[in-house]
Amino acid sequence: MKEYQKLNIILGWIVFSIASSVYLLTIESTVSFWDCGEYIAAAYKLLVGHPPGAPFFQMIGRMFTMFTPPDMAAKMINIMSALCSSFTILFLFWTITALAKLMMLKSGKVEMTKDVSFAILASGLVGALAYTFSDSFWFSAVEGEVYSMSALFTAATFWAIFKWESVADEKHADRWIVLIAYLLGLSIGVHLLGLLTIPALAFVYYFRKYKVTRKGLVITSVVSVMVLFVVQYVIIQGIVKLASKFELFFVNGLGGPFGSGLIVYALLIIAGVVWLLNWSWKNNRPVLNTAVLCFTMILIGYSSYGMIVIRSSA
Repeated sequence: MKEYQKLNIILGWIVFSIASSVYLLTIESTVSFWDCGEYIAAAYKLLVGHPPGAPFFQMIGRMFTMFTPPDMAAKMINIMSALCSSFTILFLFWTITALAKLMMLKSGKVEMTKDVSFAILASGLVGALAYTFSDSFWFSAVEGEVYSMSALFTAATFWAIFKWESVADEKHADRWIVLIAYLLGLSIGVHLLGLLTIPALAFVYYFRKYKVTRKGLVITSVVSVMVLFVVQYVIIQGIVKLASKFELFFVNGLGGPFGSGLIVYALLIIAGVVWLLNWSWKNNRPVLNTAVLCFTMILIGYSSYGMIVIRSSA
């Protein structure tokens, strides 16, 4: 098993190296003629892009262009996309091997022999390299658009749920769930495609924790859609709408200074989170505790949108 784990890590990084080499050798030398020009300019100057914006993408893009002359900005952000895509391939390889290992070993009919290890690793290589050279992914990998970074968050999120699955019965295993929530929060600042992993994540959780029944499948489907609804409409939209109402009430209604409502609103959220975490810990409510932590981590990741407010004010 240790030898398999070692080979799994080594082959993953080999696949990453192949993908990186291919994408870096074939990147666009300058801007592609569609949204890429806007994203590159917005990242280079930290401007406000078209709604809903991609603040996390722009901040990372700014880091890549910070020490380069203006005529290199487009190429540096194209390089960023290439590296995001090759990291996507890395996580895809590890996800495929995790899935193949589950399929072969969970039935109890197959032991972890050298032949089985070879078959699992070979499936990872074939799947990851096939996706590396697929038409649509290769095109997005070599230009300054959000889809390569969005794919990275999708791949990392799905890899993380299988890391949780492998240690689900161990103490502190839910830290992987909290990490997934943070990755989803960050992905909102790139593209909302990452949220589409939520139903799949829910089913992985269900298959690992519960006996599979028709009723359980229906309940899991409904719960996954509800979680997606809460993230999409309650957290992403509702949190901001409620903040604007607080601000209007304190500024227009009470005559407070600009930003006073937002400060009170933020303090109330922090106080509520701290109280719920403390209460759930003292009363041994691990599910509630994890849910509050996930909510908090999504908000922390989502806070990248503060950049748009700051830069639009500037």
